[in-house]
Amino acid sequence: MNVLIVHAHPEPQSFTTAMKDLAVQELSNAGHQVEVSDLYAMNFNPVASSADFGSRKNPDYLVYALEQRINYENQTIAPDIAAEIEKLVAADLVIFSFPLYWFSVPAILKGWIDRVLVSGLTYGGKRFYDQGGLKGKKALLSFTLGGREHMFGADAIHGEIETMLRPLLRGTLYYTGMDVLPPFIGYHVPYISPEARQQVLEDYKQYLQNLDQLQPLEFPTLDQFDDKLYPKKAGS
Repeated sequence: MNVLIVHAHPEPQSFTTAMKDLAVQELSNAGHQVEVSDLYAMNFNPVASSADFGSRKNPDYLVYALEQRINYENQTIAPDIAAEIEKLVAADLVIFSFPLYWFSVPAILKGWIDRVLVSGLTYGGKRFYDQGGLKGKKALLSFTLGGREHMFGADAIHGEIETMLRPLLRGTLYYTGMDVLPPFIGYHVPYISPEARQQVLEDYKQYLQNLDQLQPLEFPTLDQFDDKLYPKKAGS
C-alpha cells in the first residue's frame, strides 16, 4: 500500500522524529511505498489565504472553501497545495506524526489540514463522514505528549483522550471519509529514561506490524439519519 506520513516536529533529533523514522523503516521493510511530508523541513506555509488561488470566483469577498473547490477543479490552486493533494490522493494510509500541543496539533499541521483537505475533493454537500471524499483510505494519529497515561481517562485529570482528540478523529479524519485507526501515543516522553523510550519504539513497531488487525474507531454513519440529518426513528 501507499503510505503518506505528514510529520510536524521542528527538531530532527526529537523522539517524535525517531517514531517517524521507525515508521518509514518498518513500513518500507514490509513492502509498502512510503512518502513523508516533513512540514518544518519543507517550510510549509500554514496560513490559508487568498494567495492560495490562481483565480477567484469572487475577487471582492473571500469564501475560502468555495475558492478551494473551484481552484481545485480548475487546477489553479497553489503549487504547494497541489503537491500535497497529489500525495494524499495516492495514499492508502495517512499517518499524522506530531507532538501534542494544547490538546491539539502544532499550528503548521493545522495549516496543512486547512489548506490541503480541500472542499470538493475531501468533502462537500452530504459527502462527509462515511460518505466523505477520502472514503476507502485509512488514517491514524501517531504522537507524543508530556502527560502520564494515568492522567487520561473518564475520571482522570485530563479526561478521556478520545474526547480530547475528537476534533481530529471525528471532525477531520472521519469527516473526510477515512477509516480512523486507534491512535498510537508515546506518553510522558520528555521525562522518561532511554530504556523507557526504547520500549515505546518497540511498542510502536508492534503496532505497525499489526496494522491489518486494527479495527477502526466507530462513528455514526449517514444512513442512521434522514434527509434533513435528524436521527431516524427505530424501525424507519
